[in-house]
Amino acid sequence: YRNCRECCNKFTWKDYRFKEQGNAFYSKKDYSEAFNYYTKAIDASPKNASYYGNRAATLMMLCRFREALEDSQQAVRLDDCFMKGHLREGKCHLSLGNAMAASRCFQKVLELEPSNREAQQENKNATTLLEFERMAEFSFEKRDFRKVVYCMDRALALASACHRFKILKAECLALLGRYPEAQSVASDILRMDSTNADALYVRGLCLYYEDCIDKAVQFFVQALRMAPDHEKARLACRNAKALKAKKEEGNQAFKNCNYEAAYQLYTEALAIDPNNIKTNAKLYCNRATAGAKLKKLNQAIEDCSSAIKLDDTYIKAYLRRAQCYMDTEQYEEAVRDYEKVYQTEKTSDHKHLLKTAQMELKKSKRKDYYKVLGVGKNATEDEIKKAYRKRALMHHPDRHSAATPEVQKEEEKKFKEVGEAFTVLSDPKKKMRYDNGHDLEDDCGFDGRDFDANNIFRAFFGGHGGGFTFDSSPGIIFLFNVDLFFFFFNLIIKCSRSLFVD
Repeated sequence: YRNCRECCNKFTWKDYRFKEQGNAFYSKKDYSEAFNYYTKAIDASPKNASYYGNRAATLMMLCRFREALEDSQQAVRLDDCFMKGHLREGKCHLSLGNAMAASRCFQKVLELEPSNREAQQENKNATTLLEFERMAEFSFEKRDFRKVVYCMDRALALASACHRFKILKAECLALLGRYPEAQSVASDILRMDSTNADALYVRGLCLYYEDCIDKAVQFFVQALRMAPDHEKARLACRNAKALKAKKEEGNQAFKNCNYEAAYQLYTEALAIDPNNIKTNAKLYCNRATAGAKLKKLNQAIEDCSSAIKLDDTYIKAYLRRAQCYMDTEQYEEAVRDYEKVYQTEKTSDHKHLLKTAQMELKKSKRKDYYKVLGVGKNATEDEIKKAYRKRALMHHPDRHSAATPEVQKEEEKKFKEVGEAFTVLSDPKKKMRYDNGHDLEDDCGFDGRDFDANNIFRAFFGGHGGGFTFDSSPGIIFLFNVDLFFFFFNLIIKCSRSLFVD
């Protein structure tokens, strides 16, 4: 009988030896050699289901799950009761992210062997995977991309070879601005499959969001070549081209000094794709620059803040906002922005800008003598004298002798401030030091506490020889010249009516 069997199965011992050698290499974890010998065994006996099952196990260890799936399916086609074949097929489906198919395979195993613990556990894993898929889909629709990444990380722990999960994770990483991570995932897939349209799309999406629009378009076009119906790649390609064209159109209008048109074009560009953070940050800053040219300083500050919110490392936006703060005399905010810039880029230009802002802040905290007199910072000597004459007469205590004590006190304070302002601004040296932000008390011996505004008033209006003075007692006027009497009589009448015309 033995001789008859050997005769009928003259190749059995040969393929059996191949299988045993494959088993030996598998035990040593030399899966490549094991694969070779299992292949020889299959070639010698192509109808043996266990050989396909063994090679499937080896391919799974080599992470070649698609090939392993084919061998597992061939094994169960040859023997539908081959439990290990069904179990391996389920594991391959699970690793590739097909939870429904995996669950069917594990159910088949449990029909053959209801107490199989491995099949029970893997079936639970398939159910868990389906739940993560549902959560990810719902979260993506709600634009909760962080939740999608979380779900995909958990799903990939069960389905490590699923490109679909990896692509979804990479896309959400890109939408979250985590471009290096997204690119790494997409590049890994492209190394295995250079024609993967989804990976090409994600790679282009990262470039698009990093404001490398020309390169991004190339990837989108390549993805569409691989999959002409890829709707996401088509939309992204269209947005990228439209955004590039609108931005360039706005830049050209700005170069041509057509600031209104540039402002409008940048506004239109911002509406194209709210998800493009980096490009939109530049568009906000560009619009702020155009707005500053149009004297829309508050809007320019808001645009710079929007740019910084999108990209808190955007130095140009800080510089533009700081300049707008300077122009609107918001010096503390300007100093804060220039400090941020100087901490990031310690250049001599940035240091100079910071010092200038700090000086203006220091100056802003002193009395603004120009405002006290009601003149501009470029006022001439005559304009300063004329302004002093007007303000001194307006606030002199004698004019407010009939007012309440509170009003008299306030007007006396203003009268003193007018005298201080005139003392400083009428003296070229003091004026220069004041304009440069120096402390007048320390450097010039000027002390407002010991200042007597009446002395300045007397000197200015000629209190000695032919002039007149105001006594410390309200309402008493000493007259020394008839012509001056009538002049100041008319002037006081005008003061009483608050009619001062220069």
